[in-house]
Amino acid sequence: MSIDNLRSGLPEYAKDLKLNLGTLTRSTELSEQQLWGTLLASAAATRNETVFSEIAEEAKEHLSDEAFEAALGAASIMGMNNVAYRTRHMLGDDYAQIKFGLRMNIISKPGVEKEDFELWSMAVSSINGCEACVTSHAKVVRDAGLTKEQVWEAVKVAGTVSGVAQAVFTEASR
Repeated sequence: MSIDNLRSGLPEYAKDLKLNLGTLTRSTELSEQQLWGTLLASAAATRNETVFSEIAEEAKEHLSDEAFEAALGAASIMGMNNVAYRTRHMLGDDYAQIKFGLRMNIISKPGVEKEDFELWSMAVSSINGCEACVTSHAKVVRDAGLTKEQVWEAVKVAGTVSGVAQAVFTEASR
């Protein structure tokens, strides 16, 4: 299994990440689609080739083709939106009324349940550090009926995958 490859390749200083990755992949807070979509979207957001390929390989066993593509779509669109929304916020009130002017059709028609796509978008936004996007997507999923525990589980997945990518990068660069 590919998650096992990642876990076994982590150095001793990343033991907590190894344990967290093992625990989170057995999560009962999220549905299988929510969990594996969050893992996949988060892996894509790390931009780490090893982490992405290992998680993507295993995610194919747990996600439909539509969900797999939607998770990648969430990572990609948030790659754009997180930069734009963060910058808009930094520029201040003078930019609040300017038309955004970027296509984001996948958000309204993601090909999976709206709350799952939004959950994946929130996880990616947490990795990318966009407070406005995290807040917005968290509100959408909470309004759709997801619990605080489910939202936090997705954040834990994103954080752990990000930490794993950092450790994998560090070891490859030593």
